[in-house]
Amino acid sequence: MVAVASLTLVGCASVNMAPKEQSEKAKQFVTPSAGNAGVYLYRDSMVGQALKKDLWVDGKCVGETAPDVFFYTEVEGAKSHKFDTESEFSPNTLELTTEAGRNYFIRQYIKIGVFVGGAALELIPEEQGKTAVRKLNMAVPGKCSAAR
Repeated sequence: MVAVASLTLVGCASVNMAPKEQSEKAKQFVTPSAGNAGVYLYRDSMVGQALKKDLWVDGKCVGETAPDVFFYTEVEGAKSHKFDTESEFSPNTLELTTEAGRNYFIRQYIKIGVFVGGAALELIPEEQGKTAVRKLNMAVPGKCSAAR
């Protein structure tokens, strides 16, 4: 069990990264398309460097996270959305009603589990989220390890 726990603290997972230009464009934090809200989903924690964790929006795969990556997606404004991440025993969910024209920042963080690290999500204030995302690189969306 000690070996499994130590794997959640060391090593480094990787995912396919978007071109630098695309990443830099997303970091301009422009207003989302008409009627939509923008959502930045990111992971910046030092814990669980060896783990990849899926992210889902309304049941659709956004992608797998690794340390220091973010995804950007748009969702319909004035509607409730369900954001999920895989965890040790069951998905962890954050529900959010979005406002059209706004950007939202959701941080995925890794927490120590019984057998492997789990993941959770938290809504971050806009300025704090922008500061965090500026330090990260955009991952290529669309690949999750688990099917829904």
